[in-house]
Amino acid sequence: MAKLTVGSDGALVFRCVRWAALAIFFIISTHAAAQPVDQPAAPDQAVAIEPVARDEAIEARISRILDATGWYRGVEVAVDEGIVFLDGIAGSPEQRTWARDLAARTEGTVAVVNRIEVREAVNWNLTPALSEIEALARSIIVALPLIVLAVLILPLAWWLSSAIASLMRRVLAPWVEQDFLRNVIARTIAIPVLLIGVYLMLQVAGLTGLAVSLLGGAGVMGIVLGFAFRDIAENFLASLILSIRRPFRQGDVIGVAGFEGVVQTMNTRSTILLTIDGNHVQIPNAMVFKSTIVNYTAAPARRVTTDVGVGYDASIGDTQRLIVEVLRGHHAILDDPPPMALVDALGSATVSLKVHFWIDGRTLSPHRVRSSALRLIKRALVEHGVSMPDEAREVIFPQGVPLVHLDESQSKVAPAQTSAAAPGRPAAPTAEPNTEATSAEGGLGNEISELPQDITEATIPEAASGNLLSDQEPR
Repeated sequence: MAKLTVGSDGALVFRCVRWAALAIFFIISTHAAAQPVDQPAAPDQAVAIEPVARDEAIEARISRILDATGWYRGVEVAVDEGIVFLDGIAGSPEQRTWARDLAARTEGTVAVVNRIEVREAVNWNLTPALSEIEALARSIIVALPLIVLAVLILPLAWWLSSAIASLMRRVLAPWVEQDFLRNVIARTIAIPVLLIGVYLMLQVAGLTGLAVSLLGGAGVMGIVLGFAFRDIAENFLASLILSIRRPFRQGDVIGVAGFEGVVQTMNTRSTILLTIDGNHVQIPNAMVFKSTIVNYTAAPARRVTTDVGVGYDASIGDTQRLIVEVLRGHHAILDDPPPMALVDALGSATVSLKVHFWIDGRTLSPHRVRSSALRLIKRALVEHGVSMPDEAREVIFPQGVPLVHLDESQSKVAPAQTSAAAPGRPAAPTAEPNTEATSAEGGLGNEISELPQDITEATIPEAASGNLLSDQEPR
C-alpha cells in the first residue's frame, strides 16, 4: 500500500512540474516587450508520458545546429521538461521562423518559446545588386534576337502602310477627283496594316497581354474620344460628305445659315465665305451640311422680280407692253427667258404689276440691274402719260370736283382736271436720264467682284490648314 502511495505522489509531482512550466511559458509570452513572441509550436508527434530524450541532449543538439548556420548572434537555448526556450538575435524574420521550426521538429520537444529578436544588419555588400544586374543582362542577351526582330517589324509595317496608301491614291485617281477624299480612303485602307504590324511586334516581343490590352483599350479610347470630340468628328465627316457631293465650288456665290457671300475655302472644320460687306465668315461644315444651301452661281441666269403700281385709268395691256419693251431694250437683261409684266393685285388706288426679268448673275448685280430697270420703267411711263398714284397723297375724282366762286352771285360748276396736281408740285416731272447705269448706281457689275483687293487677298489662318476645294475648277 505504501508503494502505491509513493508512486501516486511521484506522478502528482511530475504533473505539477509540467503544469508549472506551462504557466511560466504563457507568462513569458504575454509580457515579452522587446520582441513579439510566436505562439508555442507543438511537435507533430504525440507527447510521450516518459520523455525519450533528456533536456540536456535537446539543448545541446539545437545549440550546435544554430551555431553551425552562422545566422544568429548570442544564441541561448534552454530546455525544461521538453519546452525549448530560444534567445538571441537573428538577421531576418525568416531566420527567426526557421529556428522555431527547427526546435519544434527536434525529437523530445514539447513546445517552443521563441524569444529571438530580429535585427537586420546594414549590408554594404554590392554582390546582390551585381547579381541582379548580371541576371538582367543575361535575360536581355537571351531576348536580344526577339527584340531586334520586333524593332524591325515596326518600320517594315510603317513602310508597307505608306506604300499601300500611295498605291491606293494612284489607283483611285481616275475615279476620285478630290485629293482629300483620295487621302481619306487610302489612309483608311493603310491604317489596319500598321496596326497589324504593331500587334505582331508586341507578340514577338512576348508582350501578348499588352497587345490584347492595347487593342481593347483602343476601342474604349475610341468611344471616349468620340464623345469628347464629337463636334470635331461631326465637322470632319461633314467636310468629307461635302467633298463628295460638291454642292458648291470655290468662287461660287452661295447663301447658307443666314449668310450670303463668295466661297473662299473649305477645310476639315469650316467653310469660309466672303460677304458683300467684306467680312470673312467661318461656318462649321456640320451646319453647312444641315442647312439649306442656295447656290446663286450654279447656273448663270438669275431671275429678278420687282413691283410697279399704275393707276386705274391707265390701260393695263398697253402698260404691260410698254414695260416689256423697256426691259427688252436693256442690255443687261436677257431675252431668253423673256421678261414679263403680270398683274399681281388690284389695290385701293393702283393696279400692282409684278415684273420679272433674267440677268447673268455671275457678272451682274441683281440690286443694280433692278434699280436701273425701275428708273427706265418710270421714265417710260411718265413719258406716255401713265399715272402712278400714291394712295397716301392723291385721290382721283373721275366725275370732276365742283368749284364755287364766292365773288359771283351764281356759282359756276366746272369740271376739275382729273388727278389735279398737289400744291407745290411742278407742272411736269423732271425727265429721267435715258442711260442704263448712272454714276450713282455705280455700274451694273457684281458688288463682290468690286471689293477692295486687300479684302479679297486677306490672310485667313484657317485656310492655311488646307483647302478641300483647291482641286475644283471655279465656274
